[in-house]
Amino acid sequence: MARQDPRKDVVIVGLGWTGAIMGMEMCEEGLEVLALERGPDRETVPNFRYPDVADELRFGVRFDFMQRARQSTLTIRHNTGQTALPYRRFGSFLLGDGVGGAGIHWNGVHWRPLEEELRLRSYVEENFGADIIPEDMQLQDWGVTYEEMEPYLYRFEQVAGIAGVAGNLNGEIQPGGNPFEAPRAQPFPMPPLPTTLSNRMFAQAAEAAGYHPFIKPAANASQAYVNPYGMQLGPCNFCGFCERYGCLNYSKSSPQTCVLDALKRKPNFQYRTGAEVLRVELAPDGQTATGVTYYDEAAQEEVFQPADIVILAAYQLHNVHLMLLSGIGQPYDPATGQGVTGRNYSYQMMGSTAAYFRDIDFNPFVGAGANGMAIDDFAINQIDFAAEGFIGGSYISNSQTNGQPIRSMSLPEGTKTWGAEWKQGIGEWYGRSMSVGSHGSNMAYRDTYMDLDPTYTDRHGRPLLRLTFDWKPNEIAMTQFMRQRIEPMVAAMNPTSWTSSYREEGATYDTTSYQTTHNVGGTVMGNDPATSALNRYLQSWDVHNVFVMGAGAFPQNLQYNPTGMVGGLTYWSADAIRRDYLQNPRPLV
Repeated sequence: MARQDPRKDVVIVGLGWTGAIMGMEMCEEGLEVLALERGPDRETVPNFRYPDVADELRFGVRFDFMQRARQSTLTIRHNTGQTALPYRRFGSFLLGDGVGGAGIHWNGVHWRPLEEELRLRSYVEENFGADIIPEDMQLQDWGVTYEEMEPYLYRFEQVAGIAGVAGNLNGEIQPGGNPFEAPRAQPFPMPPLPTTLSNRMFAQAAEAAGYHPFIKPAANASQAYVNPYGMQLGPCNFCGFCERYGCLNYSKSSPQTCVLDALKRKPNFQYRTGAEVLRVELAPDGQTATGVTYYDEAAQEEVFQPADIVILAAYQLHNVHLMLLSGIGQPYDPATGQGVTGRNYSYQMMGSTAAYFRDIDFNPFVGAGANGMAIDDFAINQIDFAAEGFIGGSYISNSQTNGQPIRSMSLPEGTKTWGAEWKQGIGEWYGRSMSVGSHGSNMAYRDTYMDLDPTYTDRHGRPLLRLTFDWKPNEIAMTQFMRQRIEPMVAAMNPTSWTSSYREEGATYDTTSYQTTHNVGGTVMGNDPATSALNRYLQSWDVHNVFVMGAGAFPQNLQYNPTGMVGGLTYWSADAIRRDYLQNPRPLV
């Protein structure tokens, strides 16, 4: 029999961005809150201290801040006709491990969604007709509008300390910002980051082509800043160690920098590490959760943690897995199209062109995670889907994030990959390249989903999560469209040579090389319980005291990095719990 711990008002599964925010918001209501984190504790000091954290081999290559497949993995296949196999070494995406989660190792690129993205099916039908939607594409509205979300998106930007230039301030287009963005009620909390040479070269080429370049919004502080929780950020020094690293300078927005030290001071907050939640426990009627059962790594035993409210704030894949294991929501079945848990998995469509300049040294070691300039002239709300033959959009940008010698050795096509000629190429070309890339949307399809694997189990004997996913013609057409806009801009810069990498017709999803950690869907939000696992407040339709955070709520993926929307949705859900649920626990409508 499992050990039983004292009851809490709220138990939170996972202590990354969403868990930390929910912890603060619930504690400020006077609730007794416990967070369970299966990984180790991590703090800026000592875990991110200099020079230890600036170790490319340890963190950039060997993934010391990342989850290991031996701890928790999933199985993957391209289609329902294949047998899924276990993912034995994470490559395509890298999940965080420990307190702070993936919020430790992200680059800090920050975006809001477009108004049109949150009502994408309606937007497509109203402007182009429902007949352009492919039969197997499960396009959905989110159940929440941009206007409703705007204050909550800004709240996250305040807490994270986002630097940037507003492009649309209360409907007025502002110089230097993104003219195609949705309206903002207030400017960014901080001014934008400075730019580097490659940024300015890209901006000049984009402007000459008639586009509208702007400095990318960044979760890298451009100046000293104190956020609403009293947490202090220092200005980024462009050290070039953002992605895959903890920030040594208190400059990159992370749960540690922005929330956790304030949260840990709350007398009504506790957290436990080495506590892997195995399942959500349900009452006999299946309509309420009684708490969670977790595995206590130190004691080597199962523990039942009773709680009045259960908040799933683990990574998207893990939230879906827990929902399926716990019997929350009907599992999705692609054969019938019925069920909701596991439905609508989406990823991100990327492409890039690398340009080499024999006579220019870009000093790539001067970089920041979100340093860069972008154009949004080919955003979802700027493309005629009917004319172009696809649904979706991308932002196009140049970024200079690091000059790390192991991972940042871009060489011209034809250069040997080993031996003396490779060494000669490194000496000749290191620091003399830049890239222009597209970061695009990914729609959800009837056969892109997650369920429980029928064969493989984890160390606790639970079925592994199974992911079925592959690229579709719609997304390949979209990325080829972006390629046709990017390559002329690159050619206009007169590089010595250049080479492109975009998915071609017939391309299949490759798990071995890193793409993004932008996995979404599976616990989709919406207004229809037949097509969504969560209602518009991220509350389970079936178990009203279970709330599920994160990018699993996305019905399809944005053209942007998801963290801004994930943060905004967390504040939106927290406000609904505080305003409507605590006084009268029930399904919110």
